[in-house]
Amino acid sequence: MDYNRRQFISFMGKASIASLVLPQFLMSCGNTATPTKDFNKISKERLQTLKDFVLKGIPASDKDDLVLANGLDYHTIIKWGDTISDTDTFGFNNDYTCFIPFNDDDPKDGLLWVNHEYINPFFVSDFNYQQEKTKAQVDKEMYNVGGSIVRIKEKNGVWQVVQNDPHNRRITAQTDIALNWDAPIKGKTSVKGTLANCSGGITPWKTFITCEENYDGFLGETEYDKNNVESHRNSGYGWEKFYNYPPEHYGWVVEINPKDGKAQKHIAIGRFAHECCTLYELKDKRVVAYTGDDHNDEHLYKFISSKPGSLKEGTLYVADTINGKWLALDWENQPVLKAKFKNQTEVLIRAREAAKLIGATPLNRPEDIEIDPITGHIFITLTNNKPKGDLHGSILKIEETNDNFDALTFKASTYIAGGEENGFSCPDNLAFDMAGNLWITTDISGSSMNRPDKPYLTFKNNSLFVIPRLGKDAGKVIRVVSAPKDAELTGPWFSPDGKTLFLSVQHPGEQTKDLSKPTSTWPFDADNIPKPAVVAITGDLIEKMNKLNLIEG
Repeated sequence: MDYNRRQFISFMGKASIASLVLPQFLMSCGNTATPTKDFNKISKERLQTLKDFVLKGIPASDKDDLVLANGLDYHTIIKWGDTISDTDTFGFNNDYTCFIPFNDDDPKDGLLWVNHEYINPFFVSDFNYQQEKTKAQVDKEMYNVGGSIVRIKEKNGVWQVVQNDPHNRRITAQTDIALNWDAPIKGKTSVKGTLANCSGGITPWKTFITCEENYDGFLGETEYDKNNVESHRNSGYGWEKFYNYPPEHYGWVVEINPKDGKAQKHIAIGRFAHECCTLYELKDKRVVAYTGDDHNDEHLYKFISSKPGSLKEGTLYVADTINGKWLALDWENQPVLKAKFKNQTEVLIRAREAAKLIGATPLNRPEDIEIDPITGHIFITLTNNKPKGDLHGSILKIEETNDNFDALTFKASTYIAGGEENGFSCPDNLAFDMAGNLWITTDISGSSMNRPDKPYLTFKNNSLFVIPRLGKDAGKVIRVVSAPKDAELTGPWFSPDGKTLFLSVQHPGEQTKDLSKPTSTWPFDADNIPKPAVVAITGDLIEKMNKLNLIEG
């Protein structure tokens, strides 16, 4: 794509103040940030700030550290193994983060939710792949996935965990979780645990959403031959050797109540490798949920509820991006689905197969999804698809017809492609800040990173980028944070006052084969072992970026 900054401004949507329509849900709750309340009050002073502001990025780095642009600082809030109560510790490989303040008037005290996506047995359970795994080792692994709820408070510029707060708790692969569905799944209406928790969201009623992505690596998967006869594909971790938990109990969108930790899995949103689930509340209080299946040649989905506040009653659609149509995964009204599946429950369990039968467009690993708080357009990261020659990925933009989130037609286009020309590769997570600037994290695999025989050498370590919406740097892809060795940066989330960016540093040192010679030692603890952690990024740069409001002209 012929990409330049002028195209960026028009492509993102240069709205006049009079035509701005801020979605109510994004204003009140938000996915990654809440737009400033005085968004349409542009003073001369702020206009001058916009004109004078210059963002200086950093070059690609292969340094084993969290490297930040000038104007940014960071401190670690919590890391793997830290205590959150007398009985619980923080899990492994933290991914998605989100923050809900206790009081809208106090942005410095609230609950932080953090996903724990997967484990590295080498660190977590002392398993070296050369012996038989024991049940005790599996139990350690099961404890270290799922998620954490921790109360955090900011004092004198530093965010800290409130130890033993009654809200602090772990959700693990052994937690009892209800199924929000009328029919049992493999004979159960309540299942054990959540796992493979990648990204997520927040509901309009302010509960946490966490998404089960690569679930098949833990307890395997059920596969079907051409005669619809099922068989079991074994997992990589081998948990099914000790726990007879059906694979069909995983691969769902999970809702967590922050007050008591009670959880439920939403069957109506379908079963596949959910990267995220981004929700929008319509004027009549019905909910639209966008979610992607992070796998080569899989699909983009949208659930539209038929009742206010429901994630159960409604219809799941899948995207035909070629023709711009949302196709209903509706067993009752799709003859091709009736011919293949027994009922709607089976359609939802085998959503990947159903999507292909009705003509969904295969995509290049659809991952995070965010809604532009200014235009309402939907942005989806397509990380890559190496078998098809897409090494660097892209960001897809969806414009719903007439800007209606419950529309069944849309326009799809490539917003920006990864690669050396645009300075980034393998986009993963997205975040819009209060001023509508777009932040991007990348996910170049550890096995490909900094390898001279791979096509990713010039990008060095994974990074966090920002694309300013307006000003002198509008449209530039600017690197502002570089990750430690082997790590990726995930789960960017802005505090309600726009002064902190919460960010996960996931799997530093994941290529380690010898604990005496780790490939990373970040965050530089005394034990010299790499540890996933959540950090708070602060500084003048964060605050200035969040204050650059949209203007006309």
